[in-house]
Amino acid sequence: MNLRNATALVTGGSSGIGRAIAKVLADAGSRVAITGRNQQKLNEAAKALNVHPIAADVSSEEDVKRTYREFFDRFGHLDILVNNAAFGERRALVDMDRARFDALLQTNVIGTMLMSREAARHFVERKSGNLINIGSTAGVRGAANGTSYYASKFALRGMTECWRGELRQHNVRVILINPSEVLTNFAATAGFSQNDDNPTKLQPEDIAHVVKAALEMNDRGFTTELTVFATNPKD
Repeated sequence: MNLRNATALVTGGSSGIGRAIAKVLADAGSRVAITGRNQQKLNEAAKALNVHPIAADVSSEEDVKRTYREFFDRFGHLDILVNNAAFGERRALVDMDRARFDALLQTNVIGTMLMSREAARHFVERKSGNLINIGSTAGVRGAANGTSYYASKFALRGMTECWRGELRQHNVRVILINPSEVLTNFAATAGFSQNDDNPTKLQPEDIAHVVKAALEMNDRGFTTELTVFATNPKD
């Protein structure tokens, strides 16, 4: 697709991978809105990237519906949805906290479903659209202390395959991007440390590049799933 003048909505767009994706789309000429829960961070990112901020929590159905009302009022239609909003944690099974587990799934799984449902209704009506889910290599294998986050990414991968089966007949491309470890603030919220200056690890702009490349393929075809590894990561 031609990204110039395309309209795009990126969830979790105030930092990390979401911000990098919003930047690369805006730089390509797309009209972009980003969502986030922290109003100050959202406004700062929107000003820096010259995109439109929508303060919203994807885990809230009311916020999701308001997001789309605001988006359509400003842009008229939607060409690209990027489901990026998510958070993680590392916790042993014997230490699992039910409230934390529920909150993570509410954002990573239910929030993604709610955003995608509203986009899909619009895409089906228009007979075109692009739905990008930012998954993880955590969605293709398990690991110790990963119960909640890995479960959410396995669920996302399954939902993506279901949506692809439903939406292809309507000329909607559904694409899953699976990054391995990326140097963002995600690690801090998940409870583990990273060396942010490590030149061998993936950066948010690497994932943004992959998203842009996938979208720019001619509309007659699409790449269903892309997994991104660092070439030779060193701790």
